[in-house]
Amino acid sequence: MNARDKEEYLREYEILKKKGKSFFPYAIMKDSVMMLVVAAVLIVMSIVMGAEQGPKADPTTTTYVPRPEWYFFYLFELLRVIKPPALVPVATIGIPTICMVLLLLLPFYDRGPERIPWKRPIASIAGVMVIIAMAYLTYMGAVAGSPTEIELETAPRYEQGKQIVAQSGCLACHSIGENGAHGGLGPDLTHIGATVPREAIKRSVAVGPGIMPPFEGLGEKNLNQVSDYLASLD
Repeated sequence: MNARDKEEYLREYEILKKKGKSFFPYAIMKDSVMMLVVAAVLIVMSIVMGAEQGPKADPTTTTYVPRPEWYFFYLFELLRVIKPPALVPVATIGIPTICMVLLLLLPFYDRGPERIPWKRPIASIAGVMVIIAMAYLTYMGAVAGSPTEIELETAPRYEQGKQIVAQSGCLACHSIGENGAHGGLGPDLTHIGATVPREAIKRSVAVGPGIMPPFEGLGEKNLNQVSDYLASLD
């Protein structure tokens, strides 16, 4: 902005300032009325529609698949995109923190007086890109499959055992490939077939050594399929 534009801007600002209304009580009154309207709508909705009540929590289950609320789907999908465990803090802490810091510092590094979007191309483009990225990640997070899905390729004959492992909550404590609890309570199962015999694997799954719960309730057929799949991981 050159000196002439700045002078014109200040002149128009002084005119508008004299014609305008003070922040108190006019703006305060409008904001207060709107807050009361929103609060009234929320109260009526909570009375009429009620809160969603899911099934009672079971602390002993290992098959529960947690999913975030819709407004956290973009972070949920971001965690699925950034798979290496060492980079998980970048998705959970680093990126949100950087965005918050940039937002807090906005008045200091963007001091332009313009308010029209097309006269602020950098800020407008950055804002649109953030909105598009969040919308895309939210959509992908909404349609994403179960977070317990195992992406490691396997032979077709072991596919059924792979599905049983994925659906039985094994990844809550173990990891297979890039999926599961890396550094969790249980050991990494990615190459378990190269170090543990099949029968020992089947016995461990059925009995549950240490703090691991027993899975003998899966039945003999499912236990064999799980054992065959885990033994194939070499």
